[in-house]
Amino acid sequence: MPADFQRFAIYYTPAADSVFARAGAAWLGWDAAQGRAVPHPDLGLDLATLTETPRKYGLHGTLTPPMRLACPVPAFLKAVETLAADMDPVPLGRLQLRPMDGFLAIVPDAQPRALTDAAARIVQELDPYRAALTDHDLARRRKAGLSARQDALLLRWGYPYVMDEFRFHITLSGKCAPAQMADALRAAHAWFDPALAQDHHLDALCVFGEGGDGRFHLLTRFAMRG
Repeated sequence: MPADFQRFAIYYTPAADSVFARAGAAWLGWDAAQGRAVPHPDLGLDLATLTETPRKYGLHGTLTPPMRLACPVPAFLKAVETLAADMDPVPLGRLQLRPMDGFLAIVPDAQPRALTDAAARIVQELDPYRAALTDHDLARRRKAGLSARQDALLLRWGYPYVMDEFRFHITLSGKCAPAQMADALRAAHAWFDPALAQDHHLDALCVFGEGGDGRFHLLTRFAMRG
């Protein structure tokens, strides 16, 4: 594993050879599994600008956010592998495109309780491997205007959108004006509907690392085998 990975995250991402993964990599312009840029499709809008913010992360749904480690990388990977082996896969049902706080996302039709519980368990069990936030980290997160509950979660777990604040989503754009959102939704439906026309599952804990290029790379998938 390259030595320049500084932060690590646990994400949901579809299997690299799936229609969903290929569609997401092309939409964002970044294939995290291959670690390479890919051409955007011609969908009648400026995808390069629309996806500039989420591109660096690849197609993903956050389970634990990017964090520095308080332990050697092999110890962290072993902990993720052990955890995944003890967790049951979680049915996500049908996923759908939806505006979310001004950006375009893919979300479950209704977030399953089992998904909320699984995400909470992942955060809790991997927290001992997380390095403490710096003052800079805290200030950066607080710029979003957190509620008292979100600030308490930030201080305890290193991220404000966990536990009861967790909302599973796969980000497809930066902030969009209403007219831009309408165009993005039309293009996204044309591009993603075939991939979303079936049920999906959280069936692996995927470890992503932030490389020296500033982009996140899929390092390994650990199947959930509980």
